[in-house]
Amino acid sequence: MLAQTIRASRSSLARAARQHAVISRRTLIAPTAVRQADLVQDMYLRELKNYKPQQIKPSDAEGHVQKFSVPKPPPSPEESDIANDLKSYENQTVEVEGQSAEGTAAPEEDWFEDEEEEAVVPPGATH
Repeated sequence: MLAQTIRASRSSLARAARQHAVISRRTLIAPTAVRQADLVQDMYLRELKNYKPQQIKPSDAEGHVQKFSVPKPPPSPEESDIANDLKSYENQTVEVEGQSAEGTAAPEEDWFEDEEEEAVVPPGATH
């Protein structure tokens, strides 16, 4: 029985060693990718290198930018008009909400009064 156990363990160890060797061989050999030429990328990079931007001239902005002009100052009000306006303002009567022009209080209206509901008449009934 001991001999069978030893043989079984030897065979399992040998099998494990072979599998480990195969795995290690596979991981050590890594395939390298061959770089393929990308024609579009090469053309794009070549055009970028050959591009020369145009020089900006001061006259390029004409037609796109409006000329700045200082706005006209507002006309100065007449001093006599201010005095007359101030006098007419001082002479005005003060209007207070809820008072009539004579100075007596106007009767207040109750805006939240409930209207009387009409009596509901059943159909077929006469008055």
